[in-house]
Amino acid sequence: MTTPIAPKRIIVAISGASGAVYGVRLLQVLRELGGVQTHLVASEAGWLNVQQELDLPRADVEALADHVYPVRDIGAALASGSFQCDGMVIAPCSMRTLAAVAHGLSDNLITRAADVMLKERRRLILMVRETPLNLAHLRNMTSVTEMGGIVFPPLPAFYQKPQTIAEMVDHTVSRVVDLLGLPQAQSQRWKGLAPP
Repeated sequence: MTTPIAPKRIIVAISGASGAVYGVRLLQVLRELGGVQTHLVASEAGWLNVQQELDLPRADVEALADHVYPVRDIGAALASGSFQCDGMVIAPCSMRTLAAVAHGLSDNLITRAADVMLKERRRLILMVRETPLNLAHLRNMTSVTEMGGIVFPPLPAFYQKPQTIAEMVDHTVSRVVDLLGLPQAQSQRWKGLAPP
């Protein structure tokens, strides 16, 4: 008898920084990949940005995830290290959320789930969004990195010569999917300089 392969569990969190498109597109890509179970939690400000930046109803975004949790539900499964999870991405990650993660302030489900990822030595990716950066931001990024998290500002790459914002977003999301260790066929990979 063959044991079925369990789906990869990925937590996607959307906090209140600009760039809600990254979290939404990540949910779409993970659904398209198959074999991935997504767990979504968004802050109140995150939902505001989804509406403001993307004109998407909350229900449409929630429908992209397998499970959705209220940000104040500290008793949710995600809040425990016993919840088996393969990775978490905060997309986008506000400076407030970064600071809470850097200092272990588990004051909502996003920051508690991130704290769990760090203490259990699991993959945590923070798509931090702010510019310019002050010293507190930089120190918080250093702290998260020293604890094992990955700070991944969603900066566009131009070597693929993107023609649209969607192409830039997809390239960045593809890099995040790589960091999660998930196979993907669509990724445009660098093949070296074109001949002159």
